[in-house]
Amino acid sequence: MTLNEHGRPIEDVLADLESKRGNDVRWDEGRTFGLVFDGGPSVREVADQAASMFLHENALNTQAFPSLAQIQSEVVGWTSELLNGPETAAGFLTSGGTESILCAVKAARERGRIERGVTDPEIVIPTSGHAAFHKGAHLFGMTVRSVPVLDDWTADVAAMAEQVNENTVLVVGSAPQYPQGVLDPIAELAELAATVDANMHVDACMGGFVLPFVERAGVEIEPWDFRVEGVHSISADIHKLGYAPKGVSVILHRTKELRRYQTFVFDDWLGGMYATPNLQGTRSAVPMAAAWAVTQHLGVDGYVELTRPLLENAARMRAFVGAIDGIRVLGDPQFHLLAIASDRESSHPLDVFALGDAMRERDWFHDRQGPPDSLHLTVSNGNAGVIDEWGAALADAASQVRDTTATDRSTNYATLE
Repeated sequence: MTLNEHGRPIEDVLADLESKRGNDVRWDEGRTFGLVFDGGPSVREVADQAASMFLHENALNTQAFPSLAQIQSEVVGWTSELLNGPETAAGFLTSGGTESILCAVKAARERGRIERGVTDPEIVIPTSGHAAFHKGAHLFGMTVRSVPVLDDWTADVAAMAEQVNENTVLVVGSAPQYPQGVLDPIAELAELAATVDANMHVDACMGGFVLPFVERAGVEIEPWDFRVEGVHSISADIHKLGYAPKGVSVILHRTKELRRYQTFVFDDWLGGMYATPNLQGTRSAVPMAAAWAVTQHLGVDGYVELTRPLLENAARMRAFVGAIDGIRVLGDPQFHLLAIASDRESSHPLDVFALGDAMRERDWFHDRQGPPDSLHLTVSNGNAGVIDEWGAALADAASQVRDTTATDRSTNYATLE
């Protein structure tokens, strides 16, 4: 396709765009479990209007747009309060969980180099830790020591301790981890990091806007945030269960002194001093403003009310899986994530990728992952009202594929073209 020699009417352009969406997943009908998280009609409305208001502003220079400096400061401050940050806590908004994680990796590398003289920095991480930590290590010249998880899919602290050494600058835990949705033992990992004065990062991209409201709903959770003294930084995505549109996340550090290790400042350029708080230069104001608007619209009470049915629906989905011979939920996830795998102890184990294909034929989309081969689900408010329909479809699809094996074994979570 080549660019037109002449412009086209607005209505024609928009009609073409709309037609391109024909094969997209039907997230607005609750038929996907990830990628898009819908907070409901009023949340969409306030986000749409906030995005329109700030469509053209540029957060590269907040001196030109002090409104964006204020928006960033307030959203970061609210997030810090949710995560029990001390008064010294500081952070920035980023474009998403990957960028927040990259900032945490860079900060750990710089602190290790400057404060401890580490020249061959290493990360110690369970195999459940997000791939973005490996991406950060690749970009920033670091070594990853990846450690298998326990049978319950949580981080194996004892095995990780065997990998920690004088070059370790970062220890990673998740709250909860993405693949199976279980919570790592954050306090124990923080103690481990402290033995070599390494940074301890909590990846709460999936849970940062869920776990605080789970606790407010009366559910007890092992300490996982800044209440754990040894935690240096936390990443939390507002565009996931914070229900803001893509892409906006928060990276928080316990102090401004720790935060300064993530920033880049260059003062030897004819254009003047160049300083960026994260990896981007120009930053869209749209997700920042939309996140501010959504969090203000919902408030703590609104998030708690969205979280209660979320937990109930996830529990119902785990029950639906448990009622079908041949599949099982991996581990014991207690929150809003789960993974469906073949039950090898069954006399008739199902191929979960064949099951996923059959569900796709029924317009239900599940991400594939592994090892082991499994279907991943992040349950959100957008799935409210369709859980029974999903359960019936799952049982029907299981009957269809009981003796079927999928030929496609790919687990792409990627954009390669």
